[in-house]
Amino acid sequence: MRALHFFQCSLVCFLAATASVSAKSIVDAVYRENCASCHGAELEAGSGGALADGLWKHGGSDHAIADSIAAGILDAGMPAYGKTLSPEVIRSLVVYIREKESTFQAKEVPPVMPVGVVKTQRGSFVVETVLASGLETPWALAFLPDGRKLVTERPGRLRVIDASWNLVLEPVNGTPQVVQSNQGGLLDVVPAPDFASSGWIYLSYAAPLPRGEPASKSSMTKISRGRLIQNRWVDEETIFEADPVHFSTSGVHFGSRLVFDRGDLYFSIGDRGQSPAAQDIAAPNGKILRLHSDGSIPADNPFATRIDALAAVWSYGHRNPQGLVVDPRSHEIYDTEHGPRGGDEFNLIRKGANFGWPLVCFGMNYDGSPLTALTELDGIDAPLYHWTPSIATCGLAFYIGDKFPDWTHDYFVGGLRAGGSAGPRKSGCLQRLRIRAGKVIEAETIFEGLGRVRDVRCGPDGLIYVVLNQPDSIIRLVPVLAEPADPI
Repeated sequence: MRALHFFQCSLVCFLAATASVSAKSIVDAVYRENCASCHGAELEAGSGGALADGLWKHGGSDHAIADSIAAGILDAGMPAYGKTLSPEVIRSLVVYIREKESTFQAKEVPPVMPVGVVKTQRGSFVVETVLASGLETPWALAFLPDGRKLVTERPGRLRVIDASWNLVLEPVNGTPQVVQSNQGGLLDVVPAPDFASSGWIYLSYAAPLPRGEPASKSSMTKISRGRLIQNRWVDEETIFEADPVHFSTSGVHFGSRLVFDRGDLYFSIGDRGQSPAAQDIAAPNGKILRLHSDGSIPADNPFATRIDALAAVWSYGHRNPQGLVVDPRSHEIYDTEHGPRGGDEFNLIRKGANFGWPLVCFGMNYDGSPLTALTELDGIDAPLYHWTPSIATCGLAFYIGDKFPDWTHDYFVGGLRAGGSAGPRKSGCLQRLRIRAGKVIEAETIFEGLGRVRDVRCGPDGLIYVVLNQPDSIIRLVPVLAEPADPI
């Protein structure tokens, strides 16, 4: 209680002192009040030195920076703030410094613009646009065995692309009703593993309340399956639908990525803007869920026998997972999920595990106010990698093709923002992660600046396909053979 009282007093003090500033400037006001006189208004210089250039004399990790703020660096003339600022406020300052550091680096380092041949740490490629127009906010891409492709549009349309990448003009008729509100709409699409024989296609979307419930604008993530016959959606079946008590008028955090492993369906639902529900195993909010392909409950789900839990829950404590993929070698499942202002995560999803939201987080609230000082906690699975500042992770692919041998078994992460910068790079990015022995050992930006990356898929031809918003298009990465070495 003393710690909570300390945090509340600290927060009230600096909120009262900054009542005349925009809500988005809360952490800026804390910095100006306590730090700017020594480190400059933009963290660029001053008697205490720059904070944005990434050069740290006393340790550059998050923990080291927080310790420096709390304990001070007395022999350098920096006072200790541990008695005047709470740990939560200090954590917000660390996130703020990381944002400014990223903005500084964005000015110093040219963006990875894919013009001509792009040379990366491992291999080179060119970008080809396969569909330049005709889509409105495309959200997900799926490949069918006969060469056709399916693409969802968030306003509620399922579209077919033929084997030659020509968009069928008429949307698929008869698809489920969706609620298009903010982040809600028609979202992911995945064919069943046995699609060639069953014809099943799975959709995730923001659905209205079930029939018979009082009319409202409430919605919740729903999973349905159906078949595609002559451009019509038929044989629809509900795979998952939440209890009406969990529906919300909030237009955020639907999650809703779909992936199959060993015949079972895993899918994500975000916290729907109700962060405490992510810790409630009786609610679908903030969860990865697992069902058999027909919607029935696997007997070995971690909470299947508990009367106080939703039997479909596989893992919990998630904020808004919009990337989900399986490593077919190990059957390990990974997700990427949005943090708040900072703290996007790349996680190895374990059965029954708690991933911490909102108890632990590497970010802060969007208005710059503190969220939590904790980035780790006993009983909480830590991310394998995190982005602070945020890149707004969306879309995740595991590369198993043969066109980029130097990328084999790497992960490709889409971002709705570029480089995590709070500065001028407002367009999205594609990043590559490499895991060895359970740790991320390589992370690089493959490109940025082409648009907001909504989805990433490894195509059956071994190429990497990327769904973009702003502009609404689909591109692919095509390898370029290495240049021959100069003769000796």
